[in-house]
Amino acid sequence: MAHGPSARGSDPRRRGAGARPGAGPRRGVPRQRRPAETPRPARPRFTARAAVLLLVLVLLVASYASSMRAYLDQQRHLAGLRASIASSRSEVDRLAMERKRWQDPAYVRTIAHQRFGWVMPGEIGFQVLDANGKPLDPADTLSPPGSVTEATRPLWWQSAWGSVVRAGKPVVDPADAPRPATRIKAPTVPHTRSGR
Repeated sequence: MAHGPSARGSDPRRRGAGARPGAGPRRGVPRQRRPAETPRPARPRFTARAAVLLLVLVLLVASYASSMRAYLDQQRHLAGLRASIASSRSEVDRLAMERKRWQDPAYVRTIAHQRFGWVMPGEIGFQVLDANGKPLDPADTLSPPGSVTEATRPLWWQSAWGSVVRAGKPVVDPADAPRPATRIKAPTVPHTRSGR
């Protein structure tokens, strides 16, 4: 392509103001103004499109609200079922522990002794009665078999020392304590025969 003054005007990319003489605004000549357009009537703020969009949004919210309510109901139901399962498991654990106790012969003997008053051959059975002549309920119960381990049992010397301490501090019923003497008598010393 030739580069010259005639080639400048033929370039389609360079067309515009000043490409052709007399095509652009003239200098010194006032520009003519267009007459003011008549104001268009204001468009209503709530159009048919807005109404359809609002209707779709309301339908979506209603469908999601019912779904959310169903979801929350299901979550509450699941929480109740989980609590029921937890209580059932604790009941099963308690019953398994009870079953394990009944397999212990010492526990069976103790229950037979407590409930029915049975004694082993050679033993003498006693029944403790209250002031009205009714048997007292036993307050002692057995601990679960698995709770007594070597770690929880006191050492032999701790048990022996505890026995010594308890023996040094006996519990005395005030009714069993002897009355203090009101008069002190001198002890009589028997005379012995000696070389005098």
